Amino acid sequence: MPNLDNKNAIAFEFARICSLASVKIMEIYESDFEFRGKDDKSPVTDADELAEEIILAELQKSLPGVPVLAEESFAAGLRPKTDGAFILVDPVDGTKEFINKNGEFTVNIALIENRAPTAGCVYAPAREQIFVGGTTAWAGPLKAGQSVDADALQAITTRDRPAGGMTAVMSRSHADDKTLAFADAQGVTEKVSAGSSLKFCLVAEGTADVYPRFGPTKEWDTGAGHAVLNAAGGAVLTPEGTPFTYAKEEVEYLNGAFVAWGRRG
Repeated sequence: MPNLDNKNAIAFEFARICSLASVKIMEIYESDFEFRGKDDKSPVTDADELAEEIILAELQKSLPGVPVLAEESFAAGLRPKTDGAFILVDPVDGTKEFINKNGEFTVNIALIENRAPTAGCVYAPAREQIFVGGTTAWAGPLKAGQSVDADALQAITTRDRPAGGMTAVMSRSHADDKTLAFADAQGVTEKVSAGSSLKFCLVAEGTADVYPRFGPTKEWDTGAGHAVLNAAGGAVLTPEGTPFTYAKEEVEYLNGAFVAWGRRG
């Protein structure tokens, strides 16, 4: 097992891999691609599968021995051990956004330790935006395939809660009545929509204050965004305020409801 102590270094290694895999993703995105339905009826494209192959190969070289739970290989029946440290991979989060070509899809890689994310990267290659989180969070512009330079990024933090009311970010594809009711009960005065794990990043960079989600997600959908938000000073909790945990093997890594918060004060 490699040394996992330097969370910032691990997060930037994830960023390098996200950038590398996104060359193939963007090649497919800009083509006349087709999509298929998986067994769970969710869509999948060649970009999901080919990007995951690249990511898994790179992780094997840079973090050998660390188990990897990745969306497409999990769907194919691979079940790695997740009772210790492991890595979560979603090669294309927001496949619906990818298919609709609105640019709001991301590449997600996160390190999970003690059932919590400790390092992660969220990269939106079509928007040329990257978010990196270890013990500090950074964001900035990046083209697919470019080297990731910390000096070219800016440190980001969550913002103080506005006196005039909070801004909530909602799923572009999955907002529901329960989510809207929660936002209203919290005194949210503005709602914005975004796709994929970018919603965590909007809270992390201080554009929004809260991201409630009551619909189902999987751990690979949330781990990287959760890591970035943690590093920026935020938190992801259950609606009841308890820790939002990972390594839920018994339910095949299905998440329950959660609320991603900026600063609680």
